Amino acid sequence: MSGRPDADLPPDTQTAEETTTEDAREDAPRVDAPEEAPEDSFEGADEDDEGDEGDDEDLLAARARRARWAAVGTGTLLALAGTAAALLRAAGTAPVLVPGAYACGAAVCALSAVLGSRGRTRRALWTTVAGVMVMALGDQFD
Repeated sequence: MSGRPDADLPPDTQTAEETTTEDAREDAPRVDAPEEAPEDSFEGADEDDEGDEGDDEDLLAARARRARWAAVGTGTLLALAGTAAALLRAAGTAPVLVPGAYACGAAVCALSAVLGSRGRTRRALWTTVAGVMVMALGDQFD
């Protein structure tokens, strides 16, 4: 099975409900698909498709911009959260290793925000994961 929702089960593994719905679909009157319209009836069929290339480039630029903003926002938010956790743990009775781990994780997340702002979104993603793992290590030491 491919895991797709439209993938059908082999005939020997179908349930009785599925087979009855298939029989009902076979008994239903079929409606023929309308014939395709000729290409000449399309307005502007003679025009070149140069505008589509510009639209694709704009779409790719918009996706890249969203990815950069997402990387910057995520890195900044996690860096602020890690810094706050480090300050709160440093003010408490936690061992020195705990706020140090939170601070190091916050620094790595800040690095991921910088990488994301420069367009290195894949590296920013993995440094964000590493920063969160370092902060999780500090949480385990607590």
